[in-house]
Amino acid sequence: MTDAVRLATRGSRLARHQAETVRSALETHRRPVELVEVETEGDQIQDELIHRLGKIGAFVRALDERVLDGEADAAVHSMKDMPTERPPELVVAGVPTRAPAGDVLVTTGPEEQGIDDLPSGSTVGTSSLRRAALLRHTRDDIVVEPLRGNVDTRVEKLLAPGLQREHEELLEADDGNEGSELAEEWYAERTELERQALGREVETEYQAIVLAEAGLSRLDLLEEVTFNSLDRAAFVPAPGQGAIAVIAQEGTEAAAQIHSRVDDPRARVATTVERTVLADLGGGCVAPIGVAARLQGEYVHVDAVVCSTDGTEVVERTRDLPVERHAEAARELAAEMAADGAADLIDRAREEAEGA
Repeated sequence: MTDAVRLATRGSRLARHQAETVRSALETHRRPVELVEVETEGDQIQDELIHRLGKIGAFVRALDERVLDGEADAAVHSMKDMPTERPPELVVAGVPTRAPAGDVLVTTGPEEQGIDDLPSGSTVGTSSLRRAALLRHTRDDIVVEPLRGNVDTRVEKLLAPGLQREHEELLEADDGNEGSELAEEWYAERTELERQALGREVETEYQAIVLAEAGLSRLDLLEEVTFNSLDRAAFVPAPGQGAIAVIAQEGTEAAAQIHSRVDDPRARVATTVERTVLADLGGGCVAPIGVAARLQGEYVHVDAVVCSTDGTEVVERTRDLPVERHAEAARELAAEMAADGAADLIDRAREEAEGA
């Protein structure tokens, strides 16, 4: 029997879901696919915000090392986590069809709210420099607080205080009898996500959090939360957001197989534009940068933004780039933004990160 293709993946629920979709596309009755679970530095350091882990690729490097060492044939990454500086031996062999690339605002109430609907002084959680800067740029009267954890963990942290208060009120109404029929009925009606939230200790109470729509969609959580999709032109997503990258060693049989079975040309063009702009600006994960590209006929429509970390200064562009020279045109766009002040904002963000 032919040896299995070994796919390295993180162990989070979302990472394994993404790896399973790649496995389904690759696997045949003659060539099975095996998932190799790897713990990364980003998984190990839970109390650090992502940008403070530097440009080492906190969620990426350990998986890449498995491929370079021959312990895995390929690795599955969330593309937005990948540093632009990559080992030269590795290539992005496949970019599967992309999930929704935008961000969503998740709130606790029954009615969906946009950013403009949040009361002044609301606390909004995010682990992203870009999201924090754009939130501050849009609403200078709200409080942006750090939020780490896997997607479901972050949602649980949002829901926990309200659910815990509701539960306590039921118990108090029944003189503290925890076995009360009322409390039992209420608990029985809760989803598994809500039950997990009930047992979670949280230090910060959030009125809303900002997450990638793709993660919620892939985990089937969109139907369990109240959310509002944020305008991609105003709240520009991270480069590669919603996209999966399958990397392998260049010239290998695994790379060829992945490319033929998994690669979506439209997703590859859009993400190439996004990551080219990011690489040429040089911001990596230390500066608030958003780049979103969509293939539209003979052009690639691009929204790009670079912010100061406090959101008070913004350099932004919207362009339609010719698809036949999309990579070169993306570099020209990045150079234009850099000359218009984006380079200065990125330098300042890097100095702030190094001094943190």
